[in-house]
Amino acid sequence: MTEFFENGVIRSVLDGNINDFEQLVTAYEKNVYNLALRMVGDPDDAADITQETFIKAYRALGSFRGDSKFSSWIYRIASNVCLDFLRSRSRRAQVPLSFENEDAEGEIELPDMSQNPEEVLMKKLSMEAVRRGMEKLPPKQRQILVLRELCGLSYAELAQTLSVEEGTVKSRIFRARKRLCAILLGDGNISDDAASISGKGDAEE
Repeated sequence: MTEFFENGVIRSVLDGNINDFEQLVTAYEKNVYNLALRMVGDPDDAADITQETFIKAYRALGSFRGDSKFSSWIYRIASNVCLDFLRSRSRRAQVPLSFENEDAEGEIELPDMSQNPEEVLMKKLSMEAVRRGMEKLPPKQRQILVLRELCGLSYAELAQTLSVEEGTVKSRIFRARKRLCAILLGDGNISDDAASISGKGDAEE
């Protein structure tokens, strides 16, 4: 669905053609569900969060001004619903992350992994090691890594989604990767040498 068409659908819904909202649900339901599943780990909870996300989006549609992509706007709603869920249930350390193609063997492929040692290191880690490490991240750090590394949002899209400057996005990603590396080191998934290499990456990206 193109941005131009999306804006036309939104205008139609706001004009009273509420059934047209289903077109937006159809276009983004899978992506929102996958984001939620990666954040909270349980398929049933992810389905509930997906439903709540679109309910909130429908109710707030009048506040969408079109100064950002609709995808960024809906991802922001979805990720905030996930954060509320994680906080209210106090499940941060217990939530098992889910990835697509869980039966696939080998390394997890993370987008845009050629810029610094942390990215190169993470690319070499197994899916299971990354899964276990991310389970232990605070919700906001898990959020930004899910959106960046697994959903593939650019820095600009993340800035729109989280309503922050791009510099803040880069700083948050840097700190989240550092913490994940520390967790993986503590769990014995990476060596001290690898961790020291990761520490020589961009100071704040």
